[in-house]
Amino acid sequence: MDRKKKLLIVSHAPSPNTLTLRDAVAQGAGHEDIENVEVTVLAPLDAGPDDVLACDAIILGTTENLGYMSGALKDFFDRSYYPCLEKTQALPFAYYIRAGHDGTGTRRAIESITTG
Repeated sequence: MDRKKKLLIVSHAPSPNTLTLRDAVAQGAGHEDIENVEVTVLAPLDAGPDDVLACDAIILGTTENLGYMSGALKDFFDRSYYPCLEKTQALPFAYYIRAGHDGTGTRRAIESITTG
């Protein structure tokens, strides 16, 4: 049997609604029809470069704060970007935004960092 693929979910969930959203993402990723995937869910302040380097794919979740990602997710990027830069090119990822406006600024920021 092949080794399980590791999916890392890094999500800022400061409210009951965002916690429900994060849990729905984790539940979908861990659905019984999906085989050989180990799901790990971490808050951005608990995740770091070692977690990113150990995963096979990542899902990022954030609230939209003043047209930008949460400070917690930005902190995660600040601590992880350079240690992971040359080692995670082509790492599959997805993201979701709990937007209070249209999420455009948050989307632009995440895409700028992840394609940098």
